[in-house]
Amino acid sequence: MEKSKVYFTSEVSPESVVKIYEALGVNLAGKVAVKLHSGEQGNQNYLRPEFVKNLVERVNGTVVECNTAYPGERNTTEKHRKLMAEHEWTKYFNVDIMDAEGPDMELEIPNGLQIKKNYVGKNLANYDSMLVLSHFKGHAMGGFGGALKQLSIGCASSYGKAYIHGAGDPNQDMFKTDQLQFVTSMGDAASSVHKYFNGNIVYINAMVNISIDCDCDGNASAPCMKNIGILASTNPVAIDQACIDIVYNSTDPGKDKLIARIEEKLGTNIIDAAAKNGAGTKEYELINID
Repeated sequence: MEKSKVYFTSEVSPESVVKIYEALGVNLAGKVAVKLHSGEQGNQNYLRPEFVKNLVERVNGTVVECNTAYPGERNTTEKHRKLMAEHEWTKYFNVDIMDAEGPDMELEIPNGLQIKKNYVGKNLANYDSMLVLSHFKGHAMGGFGGALKQLSIGCASSYGKAYIHGAGDPNQDMFKTDQLQFVTSMGDAASSVHKYFNGNIVYINAMVNISIDCDCDGNASAPCMKNIGILASTNPVAIDQACIDIVYNSTDPGKDKLIARIEEKLGTNIIDAAAKNGAGTKEYELINID
């Protein structure tokens, strides 16, 4: 199988985000959704609007998010919109909370390993292409968060998030789901969104402010590793695999905390499940553009 191209730069700046997108040689056409993490109230690690502003404007994108399925400041549309304003997303961009109004959009996953359907915000249907801007870091439940988490949990509606967390049972306590079934469900769901855009989708992972906790944590741990750089690809499986490999091969002593979190939560199984569902190959060529 042909290796996917994953581009890398060690430069961390608003300009380098645009530079690495342009290295892909892809022109996102039509109405562009920009999926990113708005950051829970109190979180200090999420990517700031100023960091991605140049690229969002470059693709003339609309920032999209979905409501959460757990307590916090993003679990209702009203609260989520308020926080988006506080975090200045609405200061710079058009913002669309895709599941603000029902019914959800259903994506079929005929070959899903754990789930056969994915419930996403219905406004996803309003977009022709998608730019997935991910902050690569750890995650208390998924082990790590990157492109595949943005596709799965990120694009899922509030109901869809509960469905994935419950491995197909939205009424199950999300903290008691079998861990392998949960991360496998994430891989299933991620593949459905990737396939929905049928090639009109690109991925950028920023390996900065690398905490063991997600941006959904209002009291996240401080970063445990130094900033590494920014990656871009058209393959969500390859870009997440590249980030994992970079962490494992790093000489940064802080990597031990992140690796322990990833392995405890069986995190790399999301990559395996997405690959088995046809979202992309794990084989890649890392191309340094510095």
